[in-house]
Amino acid sequence: DAKDVDGLDFRELLAGVATNTAYLDGLMKPYLSRLLEELGQVEKAVLRIALYELSKRSDVPYKVAINEAIELAKSFGAEDSHKFVNGVLDKAAPVIRPNKK
Repeated sequence: DAKDVDGLDFRELLAGVATNTAYLDGLMKPYLSRLLEELGQVEKAVLRIALYELSKRSDVPYKVAINEAIELAKSFGAEDSHKFVNGVLDKAAPVIRPNKK
């Protein structure tokens, strides 16, 4: 059942991000134009999710992880946060997943 799979994926994603926060923040920091502490909570959460998918979930396509993050930032972030998220991920993603799959 697709609903069960989606629920399982969401729980895995949530647990993965929660247990890897320091690792994900470390991945993010070199690509930020400001301090991590200065990011909004939504932007920080969206970037952590995308970086988790890029670094730990090879089954999630590269472009899907980035596009989902941009859409989340558009829906829930500050006015131009999707541009910031896109900029960070454009720099980080090729380093984290060089094969772009």
